[in-house]
Amino acid sequence: MVRGHGQSGCYTSVIQPKLIRSTILSSYAGSINHLDTIETSSLVYLVAFDLDCFNIGYAPGTENPRVGWSSRVPPSMRNLQMPGPDGIGSISPVIPAGLIRPDLGRATVATFTGGFKREHGAFRYGELSLRNHGSHYGFVENGVVFSKLQPGLATILILNNGAVVMKTWRESDSGLLAGIRHARQNGVPLIELDPASRTPMPGRLVRQWGQGNWSGSADEKLRTLPGGLALVESQRRHFLLYAVFSDATPSAMARVFQAYGTRYAMLLDMNALEHTCAVYGRTGSEIAIDHLIKGMSQLDQVTSGHIVPRFLGYPDNRDFFYVMRRDVNEAGR
Repeated sequence: MVRGHGQSGCYTSVIQPKLIRSTILSSYAGSINHLDTIETSSLVYLVAFDLDCFNIGYAPGTENPRVGWSSRVPPSMRNLQMPGPDGIGSISPVIPAGLIRPDLGRATVATFTGGFKREHGAFRYGELSLRNHGSHYGFVENGVVFSKLQPGLATILILNNGAVVMKTWRESDSGLLAGIRHARQNGVPLIELDPASRTPMPGRLVRQWGQGNWSGSADEKLRTLPGGLALVESQRRHFLLYAVFSDATPSAMARVFQAYGTRYAMLLDMNALEHTCAVYGRTGSEIAIDHLIKGMSQLDQVTSGHIVPRFLGYPDNRDFFYVMRRDVNEAGR
C-alpha cells in the first residue's frame, strides 16, 4: 500500500485478483469457488487506516437500518404478535440524525457506508434462517442496542476504549455488551483465522450464496459491486481496511482479503457507487474530497460554490462509519 490522500496513517492500494500469489489462489480449494476471467481482471480499490492514528465511529442513517421484520425470513420464524424481531417496530422516540455530530466534524478524515438495509439484512435460507427469528443483522450505537447482535453473524465492534474488534458473534459474547460503544453486523465472515495454522482462511459459507445471504445484483447475478471491511495486523500495528470491488463474488473478495493478510473480513453494502468511501482534506475552511472511485462523488452536494459532503455536511438515509484523527478528537473532548 502507499500513503494516500495527504493524510498520515492513511494508505491506498489497487489490485487485480490475477496478481495474487498462486499459492493463495489455490489454497482452501474446497471452500471457495474458482474465479472467472472477469473477476480476476477486475480492479479492487482499498484504503487502510492505521488504528494507532484514528478512532472509528458508527451512526445509523435517518431511515436505515430499520428494526422491523425483513420479508426474507421464513414465515415460521416471524411472530405476527411482534412488530419486529426484537419486539419493536421503530426506534422512536430516538431520532437518528444521519450525519456526524458537529463537534466531531473537524476530527473526521473519512466516511464509508455501512451494511444492508433491514429488508435484505436477514436470512431466507440455511441454518441461520431457522434461528432467532431469521437472524436479523444487529446494530449498536453509543451503547444503545437498537437490534440484538445475533450469534453466527460477522460483526465489527468498537469498544468503549476505542479498540476495534471484528469477529463472529457468539451467544456467550453477551457479556461484552457493557464495553461496546458501537457494533454492526452484516452477514457471515468472508475471512476468519484458521484455528490450526492461525492464518487467514475463507469463511465456511463463502461459496454458499443462499446460506450466506450474499445477495447479488438486481438481476440475481452473484458477481456485483460490493464493499468489504477487514482488520490487518502488520509489525504490531493494526489497520482497518475498506475495499470496494468493481465486479466480484464473495470468493474473489475472500481471495483479495487473504492476499492482504487480513485476520477477519466481512461484507458491507453493495450494488451502487453511492455506497461510498470518501477521505477528506482541509485547507482553512475549504474541504477537499477524495473518493476511491470517481463515481462515488455523485451524492456530494454543492452549495454557494462549496462542496458539501454526504454524512459530514448533510444527513443521509443510510448508516455509515466515520474515521476520526485521534489527536484532534481527543483534544476536543
